[in-house]
Amino acid sequence: MLQSLFAGQTLETAALTGAVIVLIFYLIVGGRVYCSWVCPINIVTDVAANLRERLNIKGGTSISRATRYWLLGISLIVAWLTGTIAWELINPVSMVYRGLIFGMGLAWGIIVAIFLFDLLMIKRGWCSHLCPVGAFYSLLGKYSRLRISASKREQCDDCLDCFKVCPEPQVIKPALKGQESPVILSPNCTNCGQCIDVCDRDVFNFSTRFNSN
Repeated sequence: MLQSLFAGQTLETAALTGAVIVLIFYLIVGGRVYCSWVCPINIVTDVAANLRERLNIKGGTSISRATRYWLLGISLIVAWLTGTIAWELINPVSMVYRGLIFGMGLAWGIIVAIFLFDLLMIKRGWCSHLCPVGAFYSLLGKYSRLRISASKREQCDDCLDCFKVCPEPQVIKPALKGQESPVILSPNCTNCGQCIDVCDRDVFNFSTRFNSN
């Protein structure tokens, strides 16, 4: 199917076509769906978060969530100045993919560093505060159609289970308690669905950004 789709196209045109298809997909389903459902580093950060809770590790350092946007901007500027895909040279996700083919090497060190950072410094610190890839997909998520909605928020008993399992818990409160619409509109929502699974009151469900009920 892909061969027939790209038949007769130059490599550049085929690459652009593929990028557009991916872009449209994430604009529909939510940019940070990549973070929760595709990114291999998510496994590492999930293990670190679970172990951090089991060991009751509290505190740590404080880093602004906006830091990832600064890192994204810097990587794009460096790429423009050098004519290279600068971020891909050190992107842990790309390192894992390359490592599976050519051998892990330095990638192991990067993965261990991310694991220890999330375990000892900040819960889900890499994904929520530093990862430029996640920052890019959150920009796409600002306009995505698929959303999670607290459509039955009147049934909420304030157990806080959804906040405990959510990788970006700050996105829940406006839809659950504040804003008029029950739809989680924050671009940082990863559409992981953990709030749906954990809620025994069935408060949450998948919906669209246009559904106000």
